Parts: sequence; C-alpha cells; structure tokens
Amino acid sequence: MPLDQVEKAMVLQAVSGVTGHHYMIPFNPSYAPALPNYSGTAWGRTFPSSAGFHTSEVFFSDDEGTYHLPSRDGPGEGGPSDPEWPLKHAVKLHDGRIDIPPVEPHMEAHNHWCVNRPGSLLIIPVADLSQHMLLALCYLVQNRVGIFDDINRSPIPGIEKCSDLIDMNNLYPLSYLETQTATEAAVEIGTACYAGMLQLQAMGLGGWMFDGLNPFSVLGASGDPSIRGLGFRFDTDDRWALPNPTGLEGHFEGVCPPHCKDMREAVDIVVRRKFGPGGPFHLDTPGPWKDSRAVRGAAHPHSEEFKECVATMAQYVLDRFGKFPGTVPTMWAQMYLQAHHLDLEFYDRKFKPGAYLSTHAEHMARWHPDK
Repeated sequence: MPLDQVEKAMVLQAVSGVTGHHYMIPFNPSYAPALPNYSGTAWGRTFPSSAGFHTSEVFFSDDEGTYHLPSRDGPGEGGPSDPEWPLKHAVKLHDGRIDIPPVEPHMEAHNHWCVNRPGSLLIIPVADLSQHMLLALCYLVQNRVGIFDDINRSPIPGIEKCSDLIDMNNLYPLSYLETQTATEAAVEIGTACYAGMLQLQAMGLGGWMFDGLNPFSVLGASGDPSIRGLGFRFDTDDRWALPNPTGLEGHFEGVCPPHCKDMREAVDIVVRRKFGPGGPFHLDTPGPWKDSRAVRGAAHPHSEEFKECVATMAQYVLDRFGKFPGTVPTMWAQMYLQAHHLDLEFYDRKFKPGAYLSTHAEHMARWHPDK
C-alpha cells in the first residue's frame, strides 16, 4: 500500500522543507561593524548546514516516478507553509522507480528484500561537494587563511599574489579542508534523513535511514549504461580509483568543469548565489528583521582580488587532481531514507508487545479509516 499524497508530502517536508529565512551569523568582532558574509543562501531548512552554506538537494522515487526536490535556494512559488509544497515543487525526472537492481554490488545483500519495493518511498539526499568546497575556501580567505597541497607537498602556485588577503604563514592542508568539506556536507544529508525518520515515527509509518546502496549506482555512475540511477554525468581518469559524478545536467550541476568553463567562472556562480537577487546579502531579499535591507546590506561583497584568490586555489586543485574537489567526489550520496506502511500482523506474530509504537498501531485507523 503506497503512501498517499499527504503522507508523502509530510515526510518530504520533514526531510527537506524550507523553514523560512534564517538569521545568518550576526556576530564576529573581526568583521565589525560589517556582517559576516559566509552563508550561501537566505533560507533555512529542516536540517542544519555549516555557516548556512546549504549545498545539498533531495531526490526521491516511488511507484509514480523519480523526482528532484529543489529547496536549497528557497521554496519558490507556494511558500513553505503550503502543506503540499514538496509535491507541487518537485521536478519529475522520469516515470517509474529509480533503477537500482536488488543485487550486489548495487545494493547490499541484506537490503534486497525490502529496499525500493512497490509501495515504498525512497528519499536520496545528494551533497554538492564542489560548491561546499568553494564556500569553504571563501570562508578561509574571509578569515585570512589559504591552503597548501600537503598531498603532493607543494605550495599553490600564484598564491603569493594573495598576500594582502591571507597570512602566508597560516595555511590549511588541502587534505584536511576536503575532509572537513565532506564531513560538513555529510551532516546535512544525514540530518535530513534523521529528521525524516522522526517524522515517520510520529506519523506511524515504517521505514529507516541506511547507507546500504552503492552511491555510484544511485547517482548513475556504476559504469553499466543499463543502470541509470539518477542519471548524473560522471567522468573517469587514470588518476582516480573510482568514477567522479559531477551533476545532473539542467537540474543539479556541480560548480566545476564540465558544467562551467573553469574555476574562476565557478567562483562567480557561487558569489552570485550569495550576493545576487534572492541571495542572503542582496538588499531586496526579504528577511526576518524589521530593517532587512540594512542587515543584508551590511555584508561586504567579495572583491575581484578576493574572487581571484579563491579561484587560484580552486583551479590548482582541478588541474592537479583532474577534478574538484581533488580527493573526494564532486557529488555524493551516502545516507538514504525509506518510508512505507508496516505489516503489523507480522510483528504481532513474531515479536513481543512493544515492537512498534502506538502511532504505528493507530496509523490505519487515523490515516486510512476507509481501508
């Protein structure tokens, strides 16, 4: 028995709903009287994001089709208070369920019997590590910090031109920054699933958060053209042990080649997201303050010298490793959430009392009294 439209919308709202304009980060004495200009979006969602970067997006699949739910840059038309917002706002990618065969290596053997089965809703948050990494580099330069390539024991060529912006004696190891980037983004997609898990229990639905799917198969980078997954573009290179997914063209593209010309253009895209129309530091973007124009306008824009400094470091990573970021994938999926109705008779036969919550026991009477 599949989830009905209200059930599906409520679960998706919990996983990646838009909660309104966030309050950004107002206090840092080294910026005063300016506002810290870290955030990537003006909007908050149902899960936290480091410095308000919000770089991940959610995809989902059920019997009706496979969809992208764009929410990182706000709710669009309808607004976050519309209970059916996720279904109205979702973009259908194709009919039918996502193609992930219930066999190894695409799906862990212990999940073959239950994952992505008829009647279930499978939710797939995807982290954009390219944009998260660029925002992290912006954050570093804003705090007078640059990077060096500890993997190849090499300084970044041209970084000396940025000595007015960064302390050349205070440089982050590249490997540490990329680990931090992947970890911060993992918190986004993991917490999104956890918020959905709590919603399932409150509603009396079955399901769980898990990582028993091959992320390359999920994104469409398994190497088998008959298994499309989400259909992300991916590339291979002799320098890499695994393929690198870079985005879903026209829907959710990484800010790096081949989706843009070079890393300077990528930096411009990220800066426009921050300071352009609808961005957190644009005067005309609404907000929660009594004088939102004054608050948003208090952040200093990134200068051309600043953007060139960030692009110099990012382009080095791309050129040296053949992708951006250099040591972690451009796009990544790792944690998933499934929602479905429970067969309570099974638990009554096989388990002691207390195997499920009162919300589960009462779900059918509350939500589906006619069935």
